[in-house]
Amino acid sequence: YDIGFGGLDHMFASGRDVNILVLDTEVYSNTGGQASKSTPRGAVAKFAAGGKPGRKKDLGMIAMSYGNVYVGQISMGANPLHALRTIRAAESYRGTSLLIALSHCIGWGIDMTTAMDQQKEAVACGYWPLYHYDPRDEAQPFHLDSREPKGSFKEFAMKQARFAMLARSKPEESERLIALGQNDVDVRWRTYQNLAEVTKNAGASSGDGNGADKSAGKEVNA
Repeated sequence: YDIGFGGLDHMFASGRDVNILVLDTEVYSNTGGQASKSTPRGAVAKFAAGGKPGRKKDLGMIAMSYGNVYVGQISMGANPLHALRTIRAAESYRGTSLLIALSHCIGWGIDMTTAMDQQKEAVACGYWPLYHYDPRDEAQPFHLDSREPKGSFKEFAMKQARFAMLARSKPEESERLIALGQNDVDVRWRTYQNLAEVTKNAGASSGDGNGADKSAGKEVNA
């Protein structure tokens, strides 16, 4: 998302048969918990003591813009079957593939024994949509694999110290950022939903794709 992105972007453009797995903890976990472009809006981290003001970078959308990169967003805690199928499809793709896996972190300020439940809630409320983009499926490359969001971003966020500590120290600012965070969730979901519909309609008018991996294209609802 930050330091390694130049090399990552170069790999996307190369088209080489390389499989990339991003374990997204949404913070610089290996250097003490600094904020990064992966950190969501409103989360407290080093260098973002007042809550990160901007939205999270959408790495998957950047990769999809090349058109020839397999992209999957997964969560083992929310849907292990979807994760497994997406991993296998990415491995079988003869080109660059990117998998973005939600990876809980002690830096979130959670009881780590409940981490898998946190992942389920992240997907359920729309904070972490599951999807895959397969260039082999020319008719419909983008598939949104999650159900419609239920619950609110605030309910999910307030179970984590990275969000809750700002609510205690600066409640008004916390409310503002949480509202913006909910808007981020809503906009991202509508964007993915529209993308899935556009590719679906395009596929209906152009016929079936050539050489698509049909087993990898199955929708698995979280």
